Amino acid sequence: MVAGIGTELRLPLEASGPLGSSVEIFAHRLPAGARLQRVSSAPAKVIFRWRPSARQWGDWTLFFGAAAGGGTAPALRVYVHVGKRAARTFRLSNVNGRSQNATLLRSVNARARPAASGRVLIRLREVTPEHVPHVVYLLGGTIDRQGRYWLRVRLPMLPNGSSGWIPRDSVDHFRSVDTHLVIDRARFQATLFRRGRAIFRSIVGVGQPHWPTPPGRFYVRERLTGFTDPIYGAIAFGTNGRSSVLTDWPGGGFIGIHGTDQPQILPGRVSHGCVRLPNPSIRRLDRLMRIGTPVTVR
Repeated sequence: MVAGIGTELRLPLEASGPLGSSVEIFAHRLPAGARLQRVSSAPAKVIFRWRPSARQWGDWTLFFGAAAGGGTAPALRVYVHVGKRAARTFRLSNVNGRSQNATLLRSVNARARPAASGRVLIRLREVTPEHVPHVVYLLGGTIDRQGRYWLRVRLPMLPNGSSGWIPRDSVDHFRSVDTHLVIDRARFQATLFRRGRAIFRSIVGVGQPHWPTPPGRFYVRERLTGFTDPIYGAIAFGTNGRSSVLTDWPGGGFIGIHGTDQPQILPGRVSHGCVRLPNPSIRRLDRLMRIGTPVTVR
């Protein structure tokens, strides 16, 4: 469902039980300002009423239940997106300096349009090729005419910049970040911004001319440690970006951001496409940047 800030959302709910039983409809942890208005008792009817405030922008998961004669019905889960207005299609990232992400709960097909009949673009696995939980970047969402909630996400496929649609119930709760990493290939510089203010800078190494670091908009998909090869340094961040020339590499030639055991070669065009930072810099970046942070390579 969609709700506009300052506009009342009304959701009628009805439940019945065994003949002669008393049925109660209830909710789990209602948002501030929301309430259930009782309409009748046989059958039990209530109206969920909520006028979201500006502070309540974002996505909410509501749970309703019914009980009668000592028994409880399975909870009804309802997704509600609160935006500036009750529009069926909306942005979830790059809003007020914030971006949103979520972890896949199961493997799912990403489709070319928000419909079960949409063409499959790629199968997203619940773990990445590095065997860590798969975090997806949420570009936007839409509620179709049947009330089904779809998410548009960035995809780990060529061409870079591809996006597709997955069902809302294929991911867990949304998480928000207010950081943005920018890689400047010409200046060999990485800059981390928080709400538009630079909070970190470092020299970097980027791809060699025949193995270039691809430009575009990506995101930090995973954080990796414990390498046996010191070339990756102390920490690595995996992105959804892919090399267009090293497509036969294990895992598909994904672009990483990592440390190095050879700081003397930085800055410069030194890698197969990954972005390399001195180990002290990647450790500091690790303290400032969370998974899900958008990355712009220019």
